[in-house]
Amino acid sequence: MSWIYLITAGLLEIGWPLGLKLAQQEGRALIGTLAAAAFMAGSGFCLFLAQKTIPMGTAYAVWTGIGAAGAFLVGVAFFGDASTFGRWLGAFLIISGVVVMKLSS
Repeated sequence: MSWIYLITAGLLEIGWPLGLKLAQQEGRALIGTLAAAAFMAGSGFCLFLAQKTIPMGTAYAVWTGIGAAGAFLVGVAFFGDASTFGRWLGAFLIISGVVVMKLSS
């Protein structure tokens, strides 16, 4: 169950940069900021639950890895962020590191 909490925490981690991006749009500052805060709280709580049985270093690496790679993918898919070979390679390396951390625990 802890790994489900950790994956959920990582997916929620993608939501807060999305909320902050939304907050930059005219007339959406409040809703975007509230969304970001809600995603942060949910992500942190799920991380808290996951760390009851998953080592802190592993949990943190997986949590931030999912969040970083996910935010990159959302940025490319929906906000026109740069989609270069180097950025995709970086995302691949992050995901590879997360997989290695999972397999090693």
